Amino acid sequence: MGEAPEAVNAEAWDAYGTHHLRRGTELPEATRIDWGFEGGGPGCEVLGELTGRRVLDLGCGPARHAAHLVRAHGAQVDAVDASAGQYARARARHGSLPGLRLVLADAVEHLRSAEPYDVVYSVNAVPYIDPHRLLPALAGALKPGGRLCFTVLHTNSRGDGPSDRVVARPEILRLAGGGEVTVHMWVPTTELWMELLTEYGLRVERVDVLDTPEDGNRASYRLFRVTRPVRVSSRPRVDKPPLAHAALGVGAIVYGPRGLLLGRHRRGTWELPGGTVEPGESLQETVVRELGEETGLAARPEDVRLLGSLLDEAGGVVRMTVAARVTAWRGEPSDQPGESVGRWRWFALDRLPEQLFVCSAQALTLWRPGLPIDTTPAHSTPFATGTGDG
Repeated sequence: MGEAPEAVNAEAWDAYGTHHLRRGTELPEATRIDWGFEGGGPGCEVLGELTGRRVLDLGCGPARHAAHLVRAHGAQVDAVDASAGQYARARARHGSLPGLRLVLADAVEHLRSAEPYDVVYSVNAVPYIDPHRLLPALAGALKPGGRLCFTVLHTNSRGDGPSDRVVARPEILRLAGGGEVTVHMWVPTTELWMELLTEYGLRVERVDVLDTPEDGNRASYRLFRVTRPVRVSSRPRVDKPPLAHAALGVGAIVYGPRGLLLGRHRRGTWELPGGTVEPGESLQETVVRELGEETGLAARPEDVRLLGSLLDEAGGVVRMTVAARVTAWRGEPSDQPGESVGRWRWFALDRLPEQLFVCSAQALTLWRPGLPIDTTPAHSTPFATGTGDG
């Protein structure tokens, strides 16, 4: 078994930084952020207003960009890198600059412990960390309404394009003056990056294509402009009305110390476990059956507390959803054969994913009216037991 991709990358970048320390490589002061190639594409303006803002440069290297944002834009910048060699280069050049704090740390560990930032940016460092480890930490380290901008490799200089899977692949990092080291990079498609960002509660505002201007070099990057929304979005699953037998359904709120259980429908929405009521079933029995069929979790009808009914109109068909709170369950959620919803995950209530299914969003706002979710209004009727947590 080889080393884990992130461990390989840590060693490679430390070797890279040490190489440049020994060479005494001098870099000019940055006058802008070059997201892809020198002088091309947008500059610092994609980060928005920076004066007095808390900013994080993730994977800062020698901290040229961070120093520029402090000097030219009045930002308060934390510049983080996991490479001792790169950190030493940054300290030698910018260690005494007021407003700049240099940090030697693993990116994810720093994100998990830092006070939230107004702006986070990263120039080509994001692909060196597993997105499933990095993105939830990034979402948690951004203030609601905060901005995230980062570049990723899309096509390398040989023309190798992105993958439709979230896996690392080897790439060559060439050293000035000769030599090279091998790194491992996550290079998903743009569509897959957007899915991942949405899953972790972030909203993609724009993606810029940054192609190399050099003849014979096929390298291309993507610049993602992302925000952490103040309010989470919801949407219909399809643009067709529900079938008559599907107009009465349940949504099961499974919430505990690990968070709220949501799964991703094959049509792209995030949803509560639930489904339609079958003939002869009580509402509690429907919740128990659907929970087991979709997630593998076991509950009893007496573990189900009905919160209320939600009535809305979809495509000319009146639709009723009964929101229910599951107070006890057994097992671990997992994808079930033949089901439309999978990828079950626990979400913190302050980091719900974008694109909640409308009916699930309505059920959640009935349960907790203060949740920051934008959804189609529904007429709600609480049951006699109320809508509290209990």
